Amino acid sequence: MLINSIAHFLPENPFMNSLAILGILSIISTLAYWITEKIIIRLLTKMFKKTSTHLDDILVNRNVFSRLAYIIPALIFYNFSTMIPHLTFIIQRASLCLMAIASLLVLNSFLNALGDIYQQTKFSKRLHIKSYLQITKLILNILGYIVIIAILVGKNPTWLLSGLGAMTAVILLIFKDTILSLVASLQISSNDLFKVGDWIEAPQFGADGDVVDIALHTVKIQNWDKTYSIIPTFKLVDSTFKNWRGMSESGGRRIKRAINIDMNSISFCGPDKLEKFSKFEFLKEYITNKKVEVQKYNDLKNIDTSELINGRRLTNIGTFRAYIEAYLENNKDIHRDMTFLIRQLRPTDKGLPIEIYVFTNNIDWIQYEKIQADIFDHLLAVIPEFGLKVFQNPSGKDLENLNK
Repeated sequence: MLINSIAHFLPENPFMNSLAILGILSIISTLAYWITEKIIIRLLTKMFKKTSTHLDDILVNRNVFSRLAYIIPALIFYNFSTMIPHLTFIIQRASLCLMAIASLLVLNSFLNALGDIYQQTKFSKRLHIKSYLQITKLILNILGYIVIIAILVGKNPTWLLSGLGAMTAVILLIFKDTILSLVASLQISSNDLFKVGDWIEAPQFGADGDVVDIALHTVKIQNWDKTYSIIPTFKLVDSTFKNWRGMSESGGRRIKRAINIDMNSISFCGPDKLEKFSKFEFLKEYITNKKVEVQKYNDLKNIDTSELINGRRLTNIGTFRAYIEAYLENNKDIHRDMTFLIRQLRPTDKGLPIEIYVFTNNIDWIQYEKIQADIFDHLLAVIPEFGLKVFQNPSGKDLENLNK
């Protein structure tokens, strides 16, 4: 071989001979690495980029092939180490360590590429595997370091692994958070608690926004103010949080808001008011039907209707509730197949709350707020038409008028 032929021309001095062989091996290894990295791998990269599949492109981008090139110099030194008898053991150990390190780098790159490939599949929307890949890398790296240490000390790796049993308690203490995070990741996946893209609300952590990343140890949430909340995975699962995915999947977003009516403005409806209300487009049918129903009841009971308090009467607050219901039923932005409720809540010192509990058929935040604002703009504007007043705490202007 070439090196054996060159050996005849080397100095007879053992020390100088060893240095010369090491220099030659270094030059050959560097040249072999350069050829592998700059020529062979570049040609493979160009070939992969011309193929129709993207899988090989991901492997190239994650440097899976380029890191294989590190093994070539180690192989050269390992195979020709016998040419330097008094350094054979050291060179072989160093070469094996370099091969083990290169193999770990390749495996880590391959697992990263596997994660990228999985992200392009339809299953990634239902199951996030980043935490599983991280725990796999952790186990592989621990085993790799054990192998490297075993090579350096010249012992069988099983000798080191057997000693780990006595260190179990220490290992559990060191990797406590990792073990808790792994269990939490399993809970997240098996119970489908949340996934990337879900809107999560966790007030105790100051988080309210979309999940952008689920790792082994942390969950990353981008809040609506564009800040990020980084929460330990096991702590998030161990506490309470709200997942808004159900709202997104249902196709409806809830409006739950009340208008407080000043109770001093509530009254019965006389003939003049009923005549006025019957001209409202959304109340025509309601007023007609109610007048017939009330008249029939009062006639049946032979009630003296000369006083408003006797018998059944329509009230302005009840008519207003009927108007809200009719108005929302004719609103194209309100979901017809979800809860639709207009109700009175318990009267308080803030007035009588009339609560609107309905769902919009548009879940987009901006459109939802616009729909909600349009509804209450209209309702607040029509309240005086029913002889009602909205309750409002006295302001500076009110006090000023009272003083006058």
